[in-house]
Amino acid sequence: MPDPRFFEDLGPVTLSELAELTGARLADPATGGRLINSVSVMAGATAETVTFLSDRKLLALAQETRAGACFVSPDNAAALPPGCAALATASPQAGYAMAAGRLHRARFNAGDTLVSPEATIEPGVLLGPGVVVAAGAQIGRGTRIGANTVIGPGVAVGRDCEISANVTIGFALIGDRVRILAGAAIGEAGFGATAGPKGLIDIPQLGRVILQDGVSVGANSCVDRGAFEDTVLGENTKIDNQVQIGHNTRVGRNCVMAAHTGISGSVTIGDGAQFGGRAGVADHLTIGDRARIGAAGGVMRDVPAGETWGGFPAKPLRQWMREVTWLGKQASRKEGDA
Repeated sequence: MPDPRFFEDLGPVTLSELAELTGARLADPATGGRLINSVSVMAGATAETVTFLSDRKLLALAQETRAGACFVSPDNAAALPPGCAALATASPQAGYAMAAGRLHRARFNAGDTLVSPEATIEPGVLLGPGVVVAAGAQIGRGTRIGANTVIGPGVAVGRDCEISANVTIGFALIGDRVRILAGAAIGEAGFGATAGPKGLIDIPQLGRVILQDGVSVGANSCVDRGAFEDTVLGENTKIDNQVQIGHNTRVGRNCVMAAHTGISGSVTIGDGAQFGGRAGVADHLTIGDRARIGAAGGVMRDVPAGETWGGFPAKPLRQWMREVTWLGKQASRKEGDA
């Protein structure tokens, strides 16, 4: 279930209501009165949640799900266990997205004061002009926050942090000694959309961002919250200016990312990994411990631990350099050369 510090629960709703809302067909109309409290990913589903199945690679997991209901294509409905009601639809992810919007809503700072009386601020905190601290937020002692920064509802900021001006932080848990430079956006919605009955619809992003102790995030960088699970930056990781980290990504400890690095969603990065400027990583990949990606490298497949890759598409550095050297020689050959 989404963290109640950041999201309001709008349920429960019946399966009949969800079917009507999404245009799905209940395979067993007798289950229409079943109450659903929350959406969930397949692995964490319970009898009070609804999930979705859109990838046949997850059929084995679907056969064991404990979800009360599942949006599923008609062809895959038979894979669900007896206790899971099938909501048959041509677009299971769109059904899930609409259900998520019905069951959950992001908390909004509607107060008429800059610092909510419902926020908890320890002694020794310094707030610059125009800082907003929303209800339920917590700020640890010794933390300094620059002008016009916004700390959203429920956000927890640890002790001895340095947060510069014009930063926005929402849906996030921030450790101690974290440094966030001007203009950074922590916890905004990750990029997720799917085809709905009337065109593209946004998929609600119901996860969080967790920045562990000692993390640094550079100016105008963005760390998106997870779609359902968390986006995590491990201890002492250092992020340069204008870096994008997509939803559900997990970055290990003591990693370094130079400016303009872009990490797509659901990437797993091991401890001590390094990224040169403008490096990019495609979604759902794994970058091993101590791996290094050269500047402007475009990673399209998993990188083993300890290896150095470069180029586009990225490959082991020596291989890439040999290919570039050979290509250069071929391009410079004169007509008639052997």
